[in-house]
Amino acid sequence: MKTKNIVSFISFLLVLGFSAVAFAQGEGGASIKEQGLASNYGLIAMAAGLGIGIAALGGGIGQGRAAAAALDGIARNPGAAGQIRGPMILGLALIESLVIYALIIALLLVLKVG
Repeated sequence: MKTKNIVSFISFLLVLGFSAVAFAQGEGGASIKEQGLASNYGLIAMAAGLGIGIAALGGGIGQGRAAAAALDGIARNPGAAGQIRGPMILGLALIESLVIYALIIALLLVLKVG
């Protein structure tokens, strides 16, 4: 359990560090292209890739846990299957929407570079 917390904290710091570089602006708010800082292109691409990877991982874990809990509830009480299925599908859709938001942010970062 302690190793899991340490890995989570290190991952959080990495994501935080990449996003700070990705959103950094130079003097006068000029874009990266106008500043001629081609060295930041790789960091922005890495931040976008890492961000979508972590979002997909978190979404997959969340959806798996939600589906497992719903199936466990249905197995224990088959009569409540109809009452469990609707909220489960709504929860899965909301989890997936968060992953799609991460994808949009990653695409915006990559398109900002291009």
